[in-house]
Amino acid sequence: MTTPPIAYPPETLEGWFALHQIFRFKKGSVDAGRLTSLVKAATAALEPAKKSKGRARAKSEGSNAGWSCFARLIGSSADLMVIHFRESLDAIGVAQEALARTQLAGIVDPVYTFLSVTEAGLYHITAELARAAQSRGGRLGDDEYKRALDERTRAERESAQVRRRLYPELPADMPYVSFYPMSKRRDPEQNWYSLTLDDRSRLMQAHGLTGRRYAGKVQQVITGAIGLDKWEWGVTLFARDPLEFKKLVTDMRFDEVSAKYAEFGDFYVGKIISGSATPRRGTTGGG
Repeated sequence: MTTPPIAYPPETLEGWFALHQIFRFKKGSVDAGRLTSLVKAATAALEPAKKSKGRARAKSEGSNAGWSCFARLIGSSADLMVIHFRESLDAIGVAQEALARTQLAGIVDPVYTFLSVTEAGLYHITAELARAAQSRGGRLGDDEYKRALDERTRAERESAQVRRRLYPELPADMPYVSFYPMSKRRDPEQNWYSLTLDDRSRLMQAHGLTGRRYAGKVQQVITGAIGLDKWEWGVTLFARDPLEFKKLVTDMRFDEVSAKYAEFGDFYVGKIISGSATPRRGTTGGG
């Protein structure tokens, strides 16, 4: 009987790529009316290409799936956050270039960017399949493991809950937004990556239950950034009441997985500028 390797990573499902862009006004402040006008023009420039316009336009302008929005930051050293979701990294690049060509880009300086991709971590499934492989004397990654994994991941990807995580909607009735990056610790006594699969699965399941208590109050979008950014994950929260951000994050800080293993970057909090969201278009693979 073989023992599953401790450091074996969980399987994951990915959806849309994401880019968070943080800007500061060059002249310290911008008239609200002028900002609204510039954001409106930038929003039109960022609208994902429509299939009905033909292949040539779709090819030149990028993906027809995804959306962008603009948020006026409050209480931050920066002033504006732009969030993009697109079906490919190339399409993110198209959106980035389109924004750079707008008049809005001429009045701001970049402060920070975060590149990532929507992610659903399959901790429980990975741990379960690892135990099954161990009990039959097999190993992780063998043919039987791969067959079972393919079946389970197909079912997960087709579920409505997972699709909402991979291809998130911009909630129309939740105008406040909070974004922050985070990573898991690698300290000698608190190393997330040295925990067993079962321990990581147990901790993440408890963490997820905390988040579900805020269903209907906060919409959470989790994006993975390992190999894409210094930080390992991004968390984007939407809410009607910004106090829900404080309550949710406080509750999660008391989860064992956060209390022992989480490190957090700067928080960017603001309000989505009315009318600044591009129309959401489809998902890869339908839906």
